[in-house]
Amino acid sequence: MIAAEIEKIIGREINLVHPKDLRNGDYTLIVDEKTAEEDFQKLEKNKPAYISKIEFIKPRFINIYLSKEFFGESLREIIEKRDSFGKGEHVKGFKIMVEYTDPNPFKEFHIGHLMSNAIGETIARIFEWNGAVVKRANWEGDVGIHVAKALWGAKKSGISTNPTTTSDFGKAYAIGAKAYEEDSNAKIEITELNKKIYEKSDPEINLLYELGRRISLDSFETMYEKLGTKFNYYFFESKEGVMGKPIVEAHIEDGVFEKSDGAIVFKGEKYGLHTRVFINSQGLPTYEAKELGLNKEKFEVEPDLGLSVIVTGNEIKEYFKVLLKVMSLIFPNIAEKTKHLPHGMLRLSSGKMSSRTGDVITAEALIEEVKSRTKGDEQVAIAAIKYMILRQAIGNDIVFDFEKSVSTEGDSGVYLQYAHARANSILEKAKNTGKTYGIIGLSYVSRNTHEIERLLYRFPEIIERAGKEYAPNYITTYLTELASSFNNFYAQEQIIGNEYRMMITQAFKIVMKNGLTILGIPAPERM
Repeated sequence: MIAAEIEKIIGREINLVHPKDLRNGDYTLIVDEKTAEEDFQKLEKNKPAYISKIEFIKPRFINIYLSKEFFGESLREIIEKRDSFGKGEHVKGFKIMVEYTDPNPFKEFHIGHLMSNAIGETIARIFEWNGAVVKRANWEGDVGIHVAKALWGAKKSGISTNPTTTSDFGKAYAIGAKAYEEDSNAKIEITELNKKIYEKSDPEINLLYELGRRISLDSFETMYEKLGTKFNYYFFESKEGVMGKPIVEAHIEDGVFEKSDGAIVFKGEKYGLHTRVFINSQGLPTYEAKELGLNKEKFEVEPDLGLSVIVTGNEIKEYFKVLLKVMSLIFPNIAEKTKHLPHGMLRLSSGKMSSRTGDVITAEALIEEVKSRTKGDEQVAIAAIKYMILRQAIGNDIVFDFEKSVSTEGDSGVYLQYAHARANSILEKAKNTGKTYGIIGLSYVSRNTHEIERLLYRFPEIIERAGKEYAPNYITTYLTELASSFNNFYAQEQIIGNEYRMMITQAFKIVMKNGLTILGIPAPERM
């Protein structure tokens, strides 16, 4: 609203930012040196009522200070809107599908899946808060060479006689993966087994496959419940993935794909990319071909889909460039509406995890380790983990710091939860002592504007920007700054007994809860 009104006064698009130092105002307008003086005079002459002061910092900065009345009214708006404060209409009615998590049955749910889930769920919630209709999708690899490795390992090790957990199949996969790389006979056996799984031609293997698939999917659901995720669609390589093979075969004659040594490939070098196999020499679709079936299906189950966002790890970024190029040639409309959002790796100080060696770091193990440092509170542990994932730009790797993740001193999910609980405690204490609070008749003249007031009103801007730039870290940075400001406010002011300060506390609690909700982090009333 403010930016639009200032643009109207200036007469063109503007560059309006928040200064890092609040002493330099609430907004800084960055203008061209040639028009700076003229722009300043226009603003001074037509200054809106919500602006208390404007100052020109030569050669090209105009600092804008908002009025006490503006901040008072912003508190009123927050308290009136409550749980809906921050919701916008930036993409109102636009339908978006977000695909994320994507674990593989027969392998354990590891910290990479945890990272994808935290990012994907938050991206989905940001879109919803900006007005979009969001469909959550999960793409699970229930067929493929990894399944053959797991079933081979289960049979060879004896695990197949009584498997009960995903951990059993995770161990079996590690055995099969090692044998596949080191034993040529085992590689042949696993390759043949992979074909049998696709064809469902071996009754004994079919029974073991169905058992392992069910155990895996049930364990995944338990994890999704812990993480606060509910999917609208589950896509499987055994179903949607199989649809990719005829798509590839239909585009050989038109030159998109070529036959090569019994396989069907895409020659990416023509487009500055690299060659990838889409159907292998056994006639089976690879991950690439399966993705074609998946992405076509997404737009068939949701014909009015405006955007498909795919959240994966950075390690397949180059592969996705090839996939998107192929899609642009055979499904141009789908390719145009598809965005790949790659994220970095989540690492512990011991280094990168590896399911091949069996040294996989499971999501459950990480949660339990953090939980042991949070007095056994699982929701606080999950909050600590999610914050560490979401606190920086999506594409960066993260070295997980256990001590920092549970710190109550700042820059942690726990710090935000404590600030929210503190605000709630103040409000509860006021209620118990008969002190009223709520929306009051605002007295502007005799009070100073508190720093926290100059942050609270920004929340809707932050959510809109986070959506436009696919950047949850804007929200974590803002909430951390907000919590710090509130804690300073609490330390310096007597809150109970002062109705205006109680309003600030109430508004803070609302904004913090809304922000934590978007991040998928619980906002406990007490801690």
